[in-house]
Amino acid sequence: MPWKECSVMSERIKFIARLLDGEKMTDLCKDFHISRKTGYKILNRYKNEGLNGLQNKSSRPYNSPRKTHPLIEKKIIETKEIHKTWGALKIREYLNRKHPQLKTPSVSTVHSILEKHHLTKKRKRFKNNHKAKGTNLITPSKPNQLWCADFKGQLKMKNSVYCYPLTITDQYSRYLISCEGLGSVKQNASKVVFERAFKEFGVPEAIRTDNGVPFSTRSIYGMSELSVWWVRLGIKIERIRPGHPEENGQHERMHRTLKAETTNPSGHNILEQQEIFDNFLDIFNNERPHQGIDNKRPVDLYKFSDKKIGMKLPHLEYPKSDISSYVGKNGCINFQKKNRIFLSKAFNGEYVGITMVDEKVWKVTFMDKVLGFIDDESNRFSITENPFI
Repeated sequence: MPWKECSVMSERIKFIARLLDGEKMTDLCKDFHISRKTGYKILNRYKNEGLNGLQNKSSRPYNSPRKTHPLIEKKIIETKEIHKTWGALKIREYLNRKHPQLKTPSVSTVHSILEKHHLTKKRKRFKNNHKAKGTNLITPSKPNQLWCADFKGQLKMKNSVYCYPLTITDQYSRYLISCEGLGSVKQNASKVVFERAFKEFGVPEAIRTDNGVPFSTRSIYGMSELSVWWVRLGIKIERIRPGHPEENGQHERMHRTLKAETTNPSGHNILEQQEIFDNFLDIFNNERPHQGIDNKRPVDLYKFSDKKIGMKLPHLEYPKSDISSYVGKNGCINFQKKNRIFLSKAFNGEYVGITMVDEKVWKVTFMDKVLGFIDDESNRFSITENPFI
């Protein structure tokens, strides 16, 4: 059996002890499954250094031929102290011209030297893992200024299958735009419901949701593919604070009525349940008076939005950026052809703009919003403050 790293020292001691007891080198090497060359190497280390010679030796070279010469390091530090705003790239080019005989090291080595002597300014980093929080909330003064959306929990139908009602209301008029029974809260099914609503009623200025799936994820800024699509359509995103359903109070109040009138009894299957939802929606909008709007009906106040959805979103272009990069299904972008930077799966299928803003620092934008920065030195992406609120 080959030696394990954790017992190398003890095995070497056993090897030497048996050798000193008179056993032959050839037989011992067979027992320990090592070559005779290694066996004699262990013996010679024991003879020269005693038991200390049986410990693992450091693999560090005696000399470091690639280590930066102290004179060059001194010149780098002196240049930085004179030109405090210069980065590693400028310092290297300056020294190459002024002292060509010194063989100035690479930009990354110059940066490491500056960092070692605390001569670099560290940029503030933001963690990419998103912690849910609320945004600014508006009070609408007209229809379609703010829509509210949410899932009314899960409803068990008589066939023991669960239904997940997705509801959308206009905050100003209380108009129930959609009440659709879905088989899950996945993004694809939800997007179909919103797409249908946008085509029929037009596009709102903003949508308010909670921080749950499919409206939000743990991706950067809590974005999901659904919310990224909303942004592409020019819709502002509002989110209530976690644990504060009262910030979407009107919508929650509608859910109470929905539960009382559509689940007792529930439908036998999804088709019957959807028929119950459709009947509720018709009565809620066209017959039921609402105290919050002076006992008027939602249909009395609601008007369709003038902003209509296009059949296909235009391709995003970034003429002022150095690079335009496609976000793949894995959430990565190809940076400088050789590097793959993970951005977010929420932006799958979209294009982002990449612009150099400093030495080794690149700004990443989506439409007119700055998503964060790529550090070319560490090959990592870090976010900024949330640009979507």
